[in-house]
Amino acid sequence: MQAYTQIEINTSEQALTETLIARLAEIGFDGFEELANGLKAFIPSNGLDRLALKEVLNGLEFEETTIEKQNWNQVWESNFEPVQVADFVGIRASFHGPMIGVEHEIVITPKMSFGTGHHATTFLMMQAMRDLQLQGKTVLDFGTGTGILAILAEKLGAESILAIDNDDWCIENAAENIQINQCRQIKIVKADNAKIDSRFDFILANINKHIILENIPYLGNSLKSGGYILLSGLLVDDEPDILKACQSVDWKHQFTKEKNGWIVCLFRNCTN
Repeated sequence: MQAYTQIEINTSEQALTETLIARLAEIGFDGFEELANGLKAFIPSNGLDRLALKEVLNGLEFEETTIEKQNWNQVWESNFEPVQVADFVGIRASFHGPMIGVEHEIVITPKMSFGTGHHATTFLMMQAMRDLQLQGKTVLDFGTGTGILAILAEKLGAESILAIDNDDWCIENAAENIQINQCRQIKIVKADNAKIDSRFDFILANINKHIILENIPYLGNSLKSGGYILLSGLLVDDEPDILKACQSVDWKHQFTKEKNGWIVCLFRNCTN
């Protein structure tokens, strides 16, 4: 039975907290809880690389706790609160009451998959999706996590959505959330990269700089001419490298928006 390892780091610096989340995600941490004066991060115990963790923390002190599988869902759920993106979309768990005054409501089982809506990058992605014309379009959700963005894409009228992730737990959680929201247009596939034979009108990729840069050639092949790609999981300092990589595949930068040191970028494929 799989256990999770929780580390708790004391820091009151928001910028440091955001950087730690990004770097810990790169080494396999897949759940985060921001505290008033610190950060809790979670990883499957069998996936913890202590050498990589030491490098990321760079001398920061932390407390480590092992949480057995039968208990950590309860721990995670007990801290889950509904999320609202203006009057556009609300995310809640089944044990919360309906959310009033939002165009779209997404109900999820809050397990430790990335993308519950609490993090700035997921918030930015959903906010940006409000202005995308997804009606009748094809969508790739690369690194689907909880499946929230794929679910929102269907609610916005997408004709078909392919959601991919490389983590079994994310695939399981996304499938559960897709069923809860009675979605019919989403297909989930486990994959380690974005090398896909199909082409899409829109691509959503909320992961991190390293994975995005590795997959730019694949994503370039998967985006239709004139199509749009929305990228996040990125810090403000990541933007120059992202702009350079996207220029290499002839994607035209449409905008960058920022929240709490994180950014979302929209590009249009200008290849013929």
